[in-house]
Amino acid sequence: MSWLQGTLLGTLATSIAIIAVAWVGMLMLAGRLEIRRGLTVVAGCFLLFGASAIAGGIRGVAGLGGGEAVASYAAPAVAPPPIPPQARPATVNPDPYSGASLPGR
Repeated sequence: MSWLQGTLLGTLATSIAIIAVAWVGMLMLAGRLEIRRGLTVVAGCFLLFGASAIAGGIRGVAGLGGGEAVASYAAPAVAPPPIPPQARPATVNPDPYSGASLPGR
């Protein structure tokens, strides 16, 4: 079962979905495909790739558990400490091309 899930939601399926959405968008821009059909394709991709989150949310609302696995958040990014004033270079030339046009150098 995990092999099937990996195949349906893996890199290959994501690449195919991206190409399908791009193709449908180009057909819609050219006027060869109606908007309703194009939105159906896009909604199908969202449902395919969001099915586990949708099912987990429904199970969480129904009280059957499973809502905990959906809410996984990444740790907040930590900003680097500021550079102390004495470590900064004293003379910084803001123009990297200041001497580039001088002949003979």
